Amino acid sequence: MKINLLEHIYNPSDLRQLDEAQLPQVAQELRNFIIGVVAVKEGHLGASLGVVELTIALHYAFETPNDLLIWDVGHQAYGHKILTERRENFHTNRQLGGISGFPKRSESVYDAFGVGHSSTSISAALGMAIASNLKGDFEKHHIAVIGDASIASGMAFEGLNHAGVTDANLLVILNDNAIGIDPSVGALKNYLTAVKEGKNPRKNNMIRSLNFDYSGPIDGNDIFAVLKELKRLQKIRGPKFLHIITTKGKGLQQAEEDQVKYHAPGKFNATTGEIYLKSEENLPPKYQDVFGLTLLDLAKSNEKIIGITPAMPSGSSLKFMMDAFPKRAFDVGIAEQHAVTLSAGMATQGMVVFCNIYSTFLQRAYDQVIHDVALQNLPVIFCLDRAGLVGEDGATHHGVFDLAYLRCIPNMIIYSPLNEMALRNILYTAQLGLNHPIAIRYPRGRGQIVDWQKPYEKIEIGKANCLKEGTKVAILSNGTIGNNVTLALAEMGNPKSIAHYDFSFVKPLDNKLLHSIFKDFTNIVTIEDGVIKGGFGTTIVEFAAKNNYNSSIKTLGIPDEFIEQGTVNELQQYCKIDVNSLSTIFSSY
Repeated sequence: MKINLLEHIYNPSDLRQLDEAQLPQVAQELRNFIIGVVAVKEGHLGASLGVVELTIALHYAFETPNDLLIWDVGHQAYGHKILTERRENFHTNRQLGGISGFPKRSESVYDAFGVGHSSTSISAALGMAIASNLKGDFEKHHIAVIGDASIASGMAFEGLNHAGVTDANLLVILNDNAIGIDPSVGALKNYLTAVKEGKNPRKNNMIRSLNFDYSGPIDGNDIFAVLKELKRLQKIRGPKFLHIITTKGKGLQQAEEDQVKYHAPGKFNATTGEIYLKSEENLPPKYQDVFGLTLLDLAKSNEKIIGITPAMPSGSSLKFMMDAFPKRAFDVGIAEQHAVTLSAGMATQGMVVFCNIYSTFLQRAYDQVIHDVALQNLPVIFCLDRAGLVGEDGATHHGVFDLAYLRCIPNMIIYSPLNEMALRNILYTAQLGLNHPIAIRYPRGRGQIVDWQKPYEKIEIGKANCLKEGTKVAILSNGTIGNNVTLALAEMGNPKSIAHYDFSFVKPLDNKLLHSIFKDFTNIVTIEDGVIKGGFGTTIVEFAAKNNYNSSIKTLGIPDEFIEQGTVNELQQYCKIDVNSLSTIFSSY
């Protein structure tokens, strides 16, 4: 009976004790291990399966952790984690108190740089390589593994541009599988395709023109070919670039055939690959689908509507409009800065632009939001998906900062819908024409209302609503977290002493209603699914101070710390904004 090699590999030092001829067996065992755990525990699958051979070859050829290895984005780093002292607790991946789904410096010495957003690896590795030179360490290797979708981002090119004029001992490995989460797009993708197919003249190599020692493309799923090239490149000084071709989902037939679905498939049968489907019958819709289907409906009657997303057509559900109106809906690749300024340019020409970006990713385009949109008061409609706590992806992906970082920008309207109907109606209202840019933030996951496709109603900008009247305490909520308040009050028997107001608009505030609330109530509680510091609650505190009100104000939301991974409910419990915690807090009044 063949011995299981992976069971005896605790870290890369153990891996390097093996004979090269044993590495394909390790690759098969590692692939099976990833499939077995992710099938039950969920997580990112296809990306890690595609780089199994590369992962093993890198740790076999280089002296990690002394040699520094950075995985761009990091959802392809499961094999890396398993080989670097985390195999035994890999089953806790992405769980509360478990290991992170992404490389994280505080978790392991083998994780040279914390990642989660794309296109940072080259700059980080270059910074490390220059630092090594300054310290007189010319033997250390610095490796950045980046995908063909991520390398199209502006920041990656900024790193390449700088690296090409240094003597840094940097190796950039392009993991080219023609897909990120959705298929890669753009002229660079076409260039890489031409290189792979041998249709691009060798003298016309854009990487060589940036002063990199370019090699490839080679088969990245051939472990011996990869290992041979890595050993050759170890002897070459200066910036190097290795182009490898891999298959996302390699080793699981369904994952190879449907790479979009198997990027993060949920639970599935580890043997057959069959995804365990959850019944969606009579369930409320996902907020992303409310956006996508509403936009499609509005676009049918408003020819000025444009949809833009940076590399998330499926995740944002802009795919509905892209399929129906391909000339009016654009996936611009992982390029949030470009997406925002492209939207601004279109808005100057009278187009009604819906720019759909995950809340956490809009952070990457902050200057463009200020300089190109708000400063010029262009009515771009920002649709911020995955706002609030997103769950298992953890600290790099929670959309909890948007209220705070957008609230301080002049001209910006900020709206958080209470439910699907409110989201549908604000999208309708925005396309009728606004005098300012607007940010509409909504969460990951499903809403509350099954029958949500009602006739459109125009929303009054800046208007808050009373959801429940009361006599002693006023609860002011922003967005979908207000549903937790409603449930908490219902659990308490809807006490007459507690009022509940939906302040969907953080900017502009309903000052008239606020004056009335502060005159009638001595106790105010604010709640939001964003950071307390600088967020909605802070807005209310500022209002009270400005108007000399001395009511007691308690602010609830995300505390002043980075929140790690866990289910949304677990994380709400931690932040004390879940239904049970709210019931306890409200009962104290």
